[in-house]
Formats: sequence, structure tokens, C-alpha cells
Amino acid sequence: MSTSSATAALSHTAAPTASAQSAGRPVDLLDAFAQARVAIFGDLCIDAYWLLDAREERSLETGLPVRHVGSQRYGLGAAGNVAANAAALGPARVELIGLVGADVFGDLLVNTADELGISTSGVVRAVGWQTMVYAKPIVGAQVNVGVEDQRFDFGAGNRLDATAIDAVIANLDAAAGRCAAVVLNQQVGAVLADPALVARVNAVIARHPRTTFLVDARIGSDRYVGAAVKLNVSEAMALAQPGEGDALAVATRLAAQNAKPVFLTRGAHGLTVIAGGKTTDIPGIQIIGATDPVGAGDTVMAVLSTALAVAAPPAEAARLANLAAAVTVRKLGTTGTASVAEIRAANATADYIYRPDLAADASRADFHVHGGRRTEIEIIERPAEHLRIAHAIFDHDGTISTLRQGWERIMEPMMVRAVIGPARITGEVHQGVVAAVRRLIDQTTGIQTLAQMTALAALVRQHGYVPESEVLDAAGYKRIYNDELIAHVALRLEKLSAGELASADFQVTGTLKLLTHLRKRSVRCYLASGTDETDVQAEAAALGYADLFDGGIFGAVGSLAKEAKRDVIERILRENGITGASLMVVGDGPVEMREGVRRGALCIGVASDEPRRYGIDLAKRTRLIRAGAHLIVPDFTQLPQLLPLINLT
Repeated sequence: MSTSSATAALSHTAAPTASAQSAGRPVDLLDAFAQARVAIFGDLCIDAYWLLDAREERSLETGLPVRHVGSQRYGLGAAGNVAANAAALGPARVELIGLVGADVFGDLLVNTADELGISTSGVVRAVGWQTMVYAKPIVGAQVNVGVEDQRFDFGAGNRLDATAIDAVIANLDAAAGRCAAVVLNQQVGAVLADPALVARVNAVIARHPRTTFLVDARIGSDRYVGAAVKLNVSEAMALAQPGEGDALAVATRLAAQNAKPVFLTRGAHGLTVIAGGKTTDIPGIQIIGATDPVGAGDTVMAVLSTALAVAAPPAEAARLANLAAAVTVRKLGTTGTASVAEIRAANATADYIYRPDLAADASRADFHVHGGRRTEIEIIERPAEHLRIAHAIFDHDGTISTLRQGWERIMEPMMVRAVIGPARITGEVHQGVVAAVRRLIDQTTGIQTLAQMTALAALVRQHGYVPESEVLDAAGYKRIYNDELIAHVALRLEKLSAGELASADFQVTGTLKLLTHLRKRSVRCYLASGTDETDVQAEAAALGYADLFDGGIFGAVGSLAKEAKRDVIERILRENGITGASLMVVGDGPVEMREGVRRGALCIGVASDEPRRYGIDLAKRTRLIRAGAHLIVPDFTQLPQLLPLINLT
């Protein structure tokens, strides 16, 4: 998978429409994986993790420091990891082809593959070859919280000889006759990128026109003839010719050159597929908490090859690969795999990231023009002309109410204190904790407070400053936060009750006009919030619009299994026998946008500047577009321009 810095080289980021998103989840293809036959040819290596303990000692013989390995773990790396990922998908057959040495690590590699059900008959024990190993000493209690020390690499001096080449090419040729898809994986050095070897591989490809070959090569992926290609943005730009200003142009050329699909991975921004003259973008997936991208590209290769082996269309293979990568990046400190069950689970909960480039660049905004005048209504996806809205769901905090404005200034220091605990840390380390907390808040804005605090508990454990016995559960952290926030809100409610401030002082401008108009149009309105249900009901009553929500007021009830916004949307559709085309979702957070998009609702993002109660908050705009909003409004002051756009005049 590509890095975020490399992603900037890609300019083409159009996303599919809501209807296309809903249709493009081909998890039924997973049932066919049991018939797949896949071979993987490439660099074979071992990933070694040596977890060092804290003992300090010097050698009696040399006086030099001694490092004690408290525990050790080994796994298949490079092409071996692609095979391990393929085996985790439960296909009929996975074959591994490549070179290892006549050494203990070669034994370990072959035995590990055999235990995973991978055929190693194509693995050649080459004379003079040293099995490649990447040994990673880890300083710290666990892989996922430790720091990787100076690495030890084995096999960097390996060279191919004629006998070894003949043996692996013969094994590759035989496997191509048995398997429907063959992966060509080059990750280590330049040994397998040797032009003479590539020419031999191309001859194998030519002899098996009915077999799908898929290349993932860090060096020279454009040298293979007749094969599909998977590459990331950095690899694509390394192949750029004069005039090719972005990775998409390179990928498009490669697809035309080979008349085969090209899969361009874009890290957090998903994948782009060029096949049959058509370009399809697969959105990235929002992931809350820490991630580890090591091995995600191998997961993508395994799923792509397995899906293509059962004749899946390239775009649908890419959608499955995207889901699988979202599984493995959550597995910290290991080159993990994704099972069919895990991919299905990821599909059920995937939060896609839409139009990331547009979200990041407000200068590209397309504003609605009404009566010859440009409005403040940004069009991301224009509503259908036949739109007929019968039900409307509103988020509360930041969408129509500003009573809780400033909650982030309470949550951030509370979370920072929770992560650091009693530890004394330097200013630089402290800033790292603050940055991690801010990322967490940005990722979780709009979800239940209890879910946010579940993520906080994981963050506390990840940093390791607080002893495990002192780490609170989600409910414990929520109590601390709520006590501080409620005191903040209570002062505002007191001023409201005393008549020192009016309810309009705590409403996004134009809120009552919109709710009143919807009542007149017989649109049934619902209020759904991540705030505790009793609190949101009391606050809506205090602000004077509770009675306008004739569909009910809903909030968190202390259970992560009950998500108010999701549950309300599903109940509306179920009880009224309607589709999402009759539903409007209005909110300032990603949760309600994504839940609405999943069901085909019209999603209006309210990027409100809460201190002023009107005008745009660009950070909110970014989050809302990435979550799939179709329209962005800063407030409800331009109702005469907004209502005709959504057929509610």
C-alpha cells in the first residue's frame, strides 16, 4: 500500500455515487474462493521478531553489551506472506515457487508454509543461496508498543545461477498449467528483476494464455508482457515517462500497453482499477485507532489473485482486496492475514472515505447558483430531480444545537491526562500524545461517547504509560468526561433559564425556520444523537424545538450495540416500507453521513462554525465530504435557495 506522501502524486480521485457504493460490495464472490487455485512465485524470506527484555549485562569474554531476547516469533515474508494471505482465504490450492537455502531458515520457511497448507513442491533448495531473513529486534514489552531496533538482514548477497533459474522456471511453468492465477512477486533487491529471468518469465506467460498472471514488482513491473499489474503510487511515479504528471497516467498507459488490468493502490485513499478502457475508483476505508500498513500490499495481492482465479471482474476483485487490507492494517506489529469471515465482517462495518482530494481543497468547491447568484451551498453530488423527502433525521450537537460547543476543548485534555497518567514525559513526547488524541477525536466525532472512550482505553494501553491495573474501562473514562462536560453545559442552561440568554443563542442560525417548514410540508422529523438520550431530550426541550420532532428524540443508551443514528434510520425504512430515496439525513458528523449513504439517503452536511452559529468550519467540511455528504451548508440561512434544490419548497 502506498504512503500518504506518495498519495499526493495522484490527482484523479473521483468517487462513485451513493447508489454505486451500495451496489459495489461483492462479498458473495467470497463463496467461490474455495474453488480457486493460485500460485505465487517470487522472493521467499522469513520475517523474524526478537522481543528484547530490559536486562542489562556485559559479556564476560568481550565486555560488550549483551542483548537478551525474551521471546521470538517468525513468519513468512515477501512472496511467502502473499501465499500465507492466500491460504487464509481457504482456496482449493496455493502453491509457492522460489528459492531458499540449505539452512535452518530454509527449513523453517518450508515447514511454516506446509503447516499453512501451502504446497512447497515448487520451492528450490539452491546451492550457495542463503535464505533471506529480516530480523527485527523490538525494544519494549510487546511488538505493537515497542520500538524496532537496528535490523539484521540475511541473504543480501545472493546471486542466481543457471541451474537455479532453470529449476524455478520449470516449477513456474508447471504451476501455471495447474492454477488459474499466478502471482509474480519481486520485493527484495534486484535478483528476480534480472532481465534474463524476466524474459524467461514472459515466455511462461506466453505459453499459458488462459492463466491470469498478476505482477507486483518493486523493480521493473513494466517489463512483464501479458500480465496484469498491481503497483502503488510511488512505484507508478518511478515508471513515469515525460508528460505523465501523475500515477493514474502511468497506470493507464500500462493497462493499454499490456491489454490487462492495472490495480493502483493509494494507501488510505483506496484503489483505482483500470481495465477494459474503464477507470474505477474504490474508496479508502476510515479506520479508528492505530494501524500497521506492513504487509497490506501482500494482502491485496492475495485477494486480487484469488478473486481473479474464480473469474471475478477486476473492479469487484479490487473491492474485496480493499476490505481485506482494512482487516490486516489493524493487526499491529505483524504481517497479518485476512480470512473470509473477517472480510465479511469488514464489509458490514466499512466506513468509506469519499473524494479525499476535494475534501482537502476548499478552493475546488462547486457552489449552487440560484437566481443568478452563487450561494454558500456546496454541491458534492447534485440531488435527483425526482427527489421526494418524507422523513428527515437530524443530528443534534453542532448541527442544530451549540449548547455543547467547545466539547473538544474538554475531551482533549481529559484524554491526554488519561494516556499519560502518572508518567513524567518530555515536551516532544507530550506533543506526540496530543497529536494521537487529536487524531482519535477527529476520527470519532459524532459517534457515541462510550465508543470514543473505548478507543481511548485502547490508546492508553498502546502508549503504555499507565499500568494495566490502573487503565479504566470505557464507562469509567466516560464518567470523567461527562462530569466535566455537564458542568460546562449546566452553566449555559442556567443563563438560558434565567433569561440572560435566549434559545436562539444556542441554535445554528435558521434552525427553527427549517424545522417549522418541514412540519408544514408534513416531513416527519427525528432527532438522533450520540449524546445520552436523557440529556439530548432535556436539551431539545430547553431550546424549544422538542415538539417539532414528531418522529421522536433518540440518543445513546449505554450500549455500543445500540447506535441511535443507525437504529433510527433502519427503523424508519422498515416501519414505513420505504427506500433511502425518501429519507434526508442532516448532520455535522461523519457517522450520520455514512449511515445515510449506506442506505441511499440524501445527506446534507452542516459544516457550522459553532462559536458564531453561522458560516463555514473548514475542518468540518473536510470530515463531512470524506464521509460521503452530498451537499454542504454552513448553516440554514439560505433556505430559499436550499429548499428548491431538494424539492421541499
